[in-house]
Amino acid sequence: MMPIMRLAAPLIVACALFSLLLSGTANAATHPIRDPVLTKNKLYGTGELEPSECRERHIKRKHVPSAKRYITSVLNCLNASWQAHFERAGLRFAKARVGFITKPRRFCGHSWDKNVAAMYCDTDRRFLVLLDDEMLANPGDLFLFKVVAHEYGHHVQQVTGMARAFQRYPYKGKSELNEQIRRSELQAECLAGAFMGSVWDSLDRTKGEWEDLLDVTLVSGDEWAKARDHGKGRNIAAWLKRGFQAASPDACNTWTAPSSKVA
Repeated sequence: MMPIMRLAAPLIVACALFSLLLSGTANAATHPIRDPVLTKNKLYGTGELEPSECRERHIKRKHVPSAKRYITSVLNCLNASWQAHFERAGLRFAKARVGFITKPRRFCGHSWDKNVAAMYCDTDRRFLVLLDDEMLANPGDLFLFKVVAHEYGHHVQQVTGMARAFQRYPYKGKSELNEQIRRSELQAECLAGAFMGSVWDSLDRTKGEWEDLLDVTLVSGDEWAKARDHGKGRNIAAWLKRGFQAASPDACNTWTAPSSKVA
């Protein structure tokens, strides 16, 4: 299960997880990953996501029904885009589902932390989004779009076998575990960027709005939290941007990146 966290700064996002999961070389990592399901997954050779349309629906401030419609439409775009991509590559695919809550509750066997904004569950192939006043205070920016795309990144990890490989991968001590978690979270961020890059021309968004999202991401890292399992803001933003520019999962192999790129 992989929740996306809200931290103590305006519109800050980071992503913790309850499972174990840029280019570089494995021997440059403090804790190198050797499982080929993670480091040499077939997903990396599937090329760019085909450009597609994803028309955003209007969303009202602190209005749950319009937020549900907005998120559902974004999920439909994600399912259509990734399904077409997997089918072209001859890979098996399953759609993700979404649910909504307005108050924290248990999900996927875990309590909902007060700072969690969204959470993916591998066994359900579903994620929940917490639609409270904090989440919907400024819904017109790209934050909510990226939340949905990030959770879908965890779904991509699930259907490619990476999530399970990550969950079973051994570690020695908290430092190694945290690095593995960061690799998983940063990969989901990169996959979110790849999707956003593939549909960008249809979003009717400005360059300034994209830069605003990057600025928010820069201050959403472990610098703002006690945990060290999400990555520094500059690395989160770098992986998001990397995926966006490439519009391809090939850019998102965090498992072979040097430790400095997933710190």
